[in-house]
Amino acid sequence: MEGSPRAWSISLLLLTVTLAVNADRRSLLANGLAATPPMGWNSWNHFNCFIDEKIIRETADALVSTGLANLGYKLVNIDDCWAEISRDEKGRLVPKNSTFPSGIKALADYVHSKGLKLGIYSDAGYFTCSKKMPGSLGYEEQDANTFASWGIDYLKYDNCDNDGSKPIIRYPVMTRALMNAGRPIFFSLCEWGDMHPALWGANIGNSWRTTNDIADNWDSMVSRADQNEVYAEYARPGGWNDPDMLEVGNGGMTKDEYIVHFSLWAISKAPLLIGCDVRNVTKETMEIIANKEVIDVNQDKLGVQGKKVRMEGDLEVWAGPLSGYRVAVVLLNRGARHKVMTARWDDIGIPPSSTVIARDLWQHKTLKQRFVDILTATVDSHACKMYILKPIS
Repeated sequence: MEGSPRAWSISLLLLTVTLAVNADRRSLLANGLAATPPMGWNSWNHFNCFIDEKIIRETADALVSTGLANLGYKLVNIDDCWAEISRDEKGRLVPKNSTFPSGIKALADYVHSKGLKLGIYSDAGYFTCSKKMPGSLGYEEQDANTFASWGIDYLKYDNCDNDGSKPIIRYPVMTRALMNAGRPIFFSLCEWGDMHPALWGANIGNSWRTTNDIADNWDSMVSRADQNEVYAEYARPGGWNDPDMLEVGNGGMTKDEYIVHFSLWAISKAPLLIGCDVRNVTKETMEIIANKEVIDVNQDKLGVQGKKVRMEGDLEVWAGPLSGYRVAVVLLNRGARHKVMTARWDDIGIPPSSTVIARDLWQHKTLKQRFVDILTATVDSHACKMYILKPIS
């Protein structure tokens, strides 16, 4: 037989998923969510397990008072460590009394009163990754019903401490449970890219992690973008590749590096989930996460993930089509010195000899020059330029 072992393994994986899905058509996700990538906040990157209901309420307040909510950051997502280690006598998850004494339902009501949505966390295993609360393996239907009764809008579903069965067996069980729970709940598969979830995630969830956890440093961030980019063709409205949450504002990178981070996540149509403490957000951080022009690239209705279209050593051109015959472009310099970079029309999908108008999304200005066939700019080390190019008809 012809074909590489990897190609055969991927074909077998797709066949397995197809058979599993066709065995129960209800496992096809049809919740009508995720027309664009999700936007909001998640507790893990900054707070880890040190969360409580006061932090969640104050974060909801801050999303509104800073104007971030009006830009689309609607989700307030509680990550790991929110529940007691033991279920109650009826097998239900119990909010941790010392940190969430009012319960999750009251918290959801508060968040909803602000015009926001509440997300929560569980795991397709016996315990979550912290080992400090139960997972949902074997309790999928009960937990989905509990989440729905509380008014949950989003579920991040991790992959720790499982029974050894494949994610393509365990995750659809929760999909079916959520679909039967009577409330539309965005389903985020936190499977870490273990079995190439981009190949099967669209039938199971609304987003799927393509990488291991991100860390707040340059090498981790760009490597997650690299790993995620491989699966660009699988992203579309309703289901998105997820290279993990944003680290912007947590202090481990320079401003230029955080601008690269936000630009790559935006053009990659990745979820924009803020991971810093928005109650104490700096002006510099706000300039990044509140850049509406860059957010609009991420939220563009066409829903096509941008890709690397040219690589020359440390210099990369990323590009992707937008609605209205426009193209988003990122010129990325991963090297140690500033460089002159060029985007070429035949690389980024603009017809040859076209004249374009270029909008610089970080300088917030339309360049006076008109460009034909190429656009050239000087880009600093560990920095980028981001443009929208619009052909002149």
